[in-house]
Amino acid sequence: MLATHVMAAARSDVGDCCANQREIRECNGARTETWLICPPELMSLPANKPQQHAARNPKPTTLDAMSSTPAPRHAPRDGKGELPYGRPLQSEFDDDLDYPRISGVSFRRGTLTPGQQEVWDNNWDRIGTIMSDDEIDVEKWFGRPGPTVVEIGSGTGTSTVAMAPLEADHNIIAVELYKPGLAKLLTAMKREDVDNIRMVRGDGVEVLQRMIAPESLAGVRIFFPDPWPKARHHKRRIVQSGTLNLIASRLKPGGVLHVATDHAEYAEWIDELVGVEPLLEPRPFPWPESPLLLDRPTTKFQRKGLEKGHSIHEYVWQKVS
Repeated sequence: MLATHVMAAARSDVGDCCANQREIRECNGARTETWLICPPELMSLPANKPQQHAARNPKPTTLDAMSSTPAPRHAPRDGKGELPYGRPLQSEFDDDLDYPRISGVSFRRGTLTPGQQEVWDNNWDRIGTIMSDDEIDVEKWFGRPGPTVVEIGSGTGTSTVAMAPLEADHNIIAVELYKPGLAKLLTAMKREDVDNIRMVRGDGVEVLQRMIAPESLAGVRIFFPDPWPKARHHKRRIVQSGTLNLIASRLKPGGVLHVATDHAEYAEWIDELVGVEPLLEPRPFPWPESPLLLDRPTTKFQRKGLEKGHSIHEYVWQKVS
């Protein structure tokens, strides 16, 4: 195999970028992606500009170190709990409401420690699954019936694993994209002997839409979601009119949605959406009569916010009967 010093060029029919890469550029009429190496015959680089492309990717990459065949869009990866290649699936809604739009997913660190990897390999098949079009059979997965709560964006699971023993009769489904976060939650579950939590690796909106049955949930939690502070990124915020409508459709009558943020501008954003969904009735916080546990432990993100002088904003809705 020959080594190549240029950015690999993908054929136009390969599809969109890998889920954990964001750099896509047009190079001489062909789409280029940092995650993909194509055979030399697919590259159409001009002979008089080799140095220009070499400067973009100074470290040579040998083709025998990677597959010369591009991975098809949404092809599975090797390993337990791995998301498929390609841009994450996004449902198309026709209700004229706003839904989060995420073009890709990228993490600075995706590897697990040896200890986390061992716990992951030994327990993922029973505890976890990746986002799919298969509706979750809660009773079969947990081995019992019971009120079901979905936590969107569980992060490293500090709140999840602390609250689960306090509602031992509830079935908790933690939804998170970040694999090391789920690994920390899984490790904490085994350490604390907590077994009423299951995990879905995927986007929260898509999991609700594709995997959760209508009117099946006792509660939904969204604690300290990414505020996406730049104006051009506001479309990525999880709390949108469409998300509230989707959550309402998945809650049973009387079910509770609980949202918390320490970001002041995001709180103003949520304030404008409090009454937008007619099936969700705002409730006060604190709300002693809540049928869902509302007391949260203080997470590291909350502590950081408090140290910076941020206020914690709590929002609670109940689905009307």
